[in-house]
Amino acid sequence: MPYLLLAFLLGLVSGLRTFTAPAVLWLMRHPGPWAIGLGIFALFEYFVDLHPNAPPRTSTSGLLVRVVSGAFVGWMVAFAANGSAIAGAIAGAIAAVIGAYAGLALRIRLIDAIGRVPAGLLEDVLAIVAAVLIVSRVP
Repeated sequence: MPYLLLAFLLGLVSGLRTFTAPAVLWLMRHPGPWAIGLGIFALFEYFVDLHPNAPPRTSTSGLLVRVVSGAFVGWMVAFAANGSAIAGAIAGAIAAVIGAYAGLALRIRLIDAIGRVPAGLLEDVLAIVAAVLIVSRVP
């Protein structure tokens, strides 16, 4: 699979959950203290996301952090594939914006169908599974 597509797809995951993509990438490829720290941040994000007063993912600060996360994972995927790290970062950042807005639209529909907490948990599982599948394809 072309590295820019992998960078883009992992960036989409960053749009859904800020810390899931970097945590899975690091846990699968560079296990150690940084990976554990990112995993803890991801778990904390899952917990906070279920709170009714969680900040919106499309707020300026929420979106900016997701863009940085997407750029980071895109950079790392491209670097691992010996591709253009800048192109990977751009692909990941753009995908994070798309993922944030698409994820919000999906979440709203899921909330109407199954409720707030089940919708959040389903989105968490989707982000984790997608990240694992994508990272497993990174060279």
